[in-house]
Order: sequence, then C-alpha cells, then structure tokens
Amino acid sequence: MVQDGDQPSEDPNELLKQVFSLIQEFQKLSYAIHETNALTKLNDGRSLLALLTLRDEFVEQHKTLTAAISNTSRESDRYSTREIKWHKVIPVSSLQKQADDISLKLRDLNVLIQSTNWKIDLIEA
Repeated sequence: MVQDGDQPSEDPNELLKQVFSLIQEFQKLSYAIHETNALTKLNDGRSLLALLTLRDEFVEQHKTLTAAISNTSRESDRYSTREIKWHKVIPVSSLQKQADDISLKLRDLNVLIQSTNWKIDLIEA
C-alpha cells in the first residue's frame, strides 16, 4: 500500500517473481542435499542420512533428560514444617549419567558427519 499520489519504490509483482524464484532454487538445493545424504554410504554401510536421523534422536533424548533433570530442582518455599515438602521421584545422578553419555555420542557422531561432509561432493539435481 502507498499513500494516494505516491508510487511504490519497487514493483510488488517483480518482488514476488524474485521470491518464487528463490524458493525454487532453495527447493532444488534442499533436494540435492537430501539426495546426497541418502546416497552417501560410510564404510560400515550406513548412509549419511541415517547418521543425521540418529543425531536428531540423540538431540531429542538429551533435551528430554536435561529437562527432566532441571525440573527436579525446586527452591524450598516452606515457611513452617506444616507446609508441603517436595521429594525427588527420579534419580538425578542416573539421568545426568545418561545425558553425559548421550552428549559423548553426539560429539563423536558430529565429528563423523563433519568429516564425511568434507569428503563428498553435492550431487547436482
């Protein structure tokens, strides 16, 4: 929209054409990346795509564990012994160990993914 008597600084129809063109380029690039990840095999036979989905799984597991751990700590707001007392119902040390183990797996997996990415070329769509 412009005020009466004014002209837009750019042609909106031309801007839409440019945006649609960029969206199409992005989709082609995205497809090429996904295809490359699916077709790239590691020495153990797994695809790069399998590693990426495994990394996503580890990230979600780690987020879940750290959220559970952080929700076990609650500041005591008791003013007398008659008020409610809170007790932890999950073993924090065990959860922290699991989170640490997953963090290590994530770091190792990220190194493998990055080193693989340096060794391959993008398959052009």
